[in-house]
Amino acid sequence: MEWEKRESERTGQDDREEEEKMETFYAIVRSFQEARNRRKMELQELEEEEERKKRRKRLKKPESKTWVPSFKLGDFTEEIEFRRPPLMSSGSLCQTFSSGNKKGNEKEEDGSGLDLKLKL
Repeated sequence: MEWEKRESERTGQDDREEEEKMETFYAIVRSFQEARNRRKMELQELEEEEERKKRRKRLKKPESKTWVPSFKLGDFTEEIEFRRPPLMSSGSLCQTFSSGNKKGNEKEEDGSGLDLKLKL
């Protein structure tokens, strides 16, 4: 009987120790969960803050507008000055076509040296 009392006291102490161990284990698990949840919240807050900063930058920064050219009638009425004289004047160009039709396949010798006839 005495042996049974000692055994029951030991099991009672063992049970209390087991319960304390379980409580500490669950306390550790809860603290890990709380730490994880706090970290998640911190990361979400950081992401939201970055998003707010990006939105503020977009709203503050005016969008760069592309330049759209606008022409007025006065832009085209002015006289155009060329830097050097044209290679062929319009008069000599007309002569080339008219003389090319008259002479046939002969080359023209007006000094231009360009053969503007189409050949296949």
